[in-house]
Amino acid sequence: MGVFLLIKFFEYNWKVRDEWFDWCAQVATEELIKERRGGVGSILYTFFHIIDVEYSWIRGIQKKEDVTFQFEDYNSLRKVKPLSDELRNEIAKFLQSNLDGLKGKVISVSWDEEKYTVDEILHHIIAHEIHHIGQLSVWSRELGLQPVSASFIGKGIHTY
Repeated sequence: MGVFLLIKFFEYNWKVRDEWFDWCAQVATEELIKERRGGVGSILYTFFHIIDVEYSWIRGIQKKEDVTFQFEDYNSLRKVKPLSDELRNEIAKFLQSNLDGLKGKVISVSWDEEKYTVDEILHHIIAHEIHHIGQLSVWSRELGLQPVSASFIGKGIHTY
């Protein structure tokens, strides 16, 4: 997958994430922090987890030290959304830089003994968020609410 399409899938994930943040406005805070079966725990923690994993892997690609965030510091929608926005801006700048120069490059990260190519990591980040968005959709239906559409079509992300 070319760099252009990879960036488009990051944009897709970010757009869907923002739609989920909007979706959360209709849900009581108690439901957002309630421990649920499956996934990583709660709806709110799922967002935190997605954001944290994305940022950690991108910093790993950049050979920067991992930044550890604590969920207790971001345990409300009012706190986790700005974290998402702030880190997204940093990640978007990086993605717009010379990703072509990193193609095929092998890196290691502090939390894993294996080595991975940058391509593997970027694909993993994309798939990781899509996986967790599926879990949010299940929980949404359990709450009797319509989930955010996961369709790439109609999101306004043009690939031409």
